[in-house]
Amino acid sequence: MEKFTKLTGIAAPLPLVNVDTDMIIPKQFLKTIKREGLGVNLFDEMRYDDNGNEKSDFVLNQPAYRTAEVLVAGDNFGCGSSREHAPWAIKDFGIRCIVAPGFADIFFNNCFKNGILPIVLPQDQVDILMKDAEKGANARMTVDLENQTITTSDGVEIAFDVDPFRKHCLIEGLDDIGLTMEKAPAIASFESRMAQERPWV
Repeated sequence: MEKFTKLTGIAAPLPLVNVDTDMIIPKQFLKTIKREGLGVNLFDEMRYDDNGNEKSDFVLNQPAYRTAEVLVAGDNFGCGSSREHAPWAIKDFGIRCIVAPGFADIFFNNCFKNGILPIVLPQDQVDILMKDAEKGANARMTVDLENQTITTSDGVEIAFDVDPFRKHCLIEGLDDIGLTMEKAPAIASFESRMAQERPWV
């Protein structure tokens, strides 16, 4: 998993509440088990019309936000079904951090497992970031995970909380498999000892 330490990038505003996982990645795109290639269908029904043409008024279709790496969103982001394809699509598009007043629990957990930093902030602080993100290509925010701060394009610094274990995993680039592999020497030692003590197993 890609490490997350410090990110400076364009922030896109998505001031919608209750954005569910079907809005993030519609069900017809869930047939794949690959994590790559889903970014083109992120927010598919909001990004494209019935003929597959881009809707110019959708934020991620606007030139200023096509390379956004931060998403500032409304409350209860990621609600709905527990599809892991939702963070896969977000990550594949290039977004590494989502800021919102609240997230659905399963989506929130899946973000950390896929190298995305979800940040929960009070509504008044999200409003500050939303207003900054509306500046377009000039809205380059810095998300510093080590120091747990977000700095706006105007230099306003906002602190955020994050679980220490999840912070460690993101900084070190450790998903569930990576965490297990950290214990590889101990696992190998245990297996060797068991092979000698219980050869019949």
